[in-house]
Amino acid sequence: MNEVETRIVAIITDLLERSDHGDLAVTPDVRLHGEDGLGLDSLETAELSAILEDELGTDPFGAGLLPETVGEVMAFYADQAAATA
Repeated sequence: MNEVETRIVAIITDLLERSDHGDLAVTPDVRLHGEDGLGLDSLETAELSAILEDELGTDPFGAGLLPETVGEVMAFYADQAAATA
């Protein structure tokens, strides 16, 4: 994992710990929502969006995307980096 991907995992892990879901593993293929994933609700998703924007300057949700997995969040930032390179 690169630095941004590691930071995304840390942000999501911290959010899960504050939401009493700290026992879940954050991997690129895990879903953000639903019982078979991290189980984020709409409020937690909004909080994730705000934290990502604060920490990384932008976020996929604010850009109008609806990522379903952690990997899709990571891909958004990879695409952003490629566009500015």
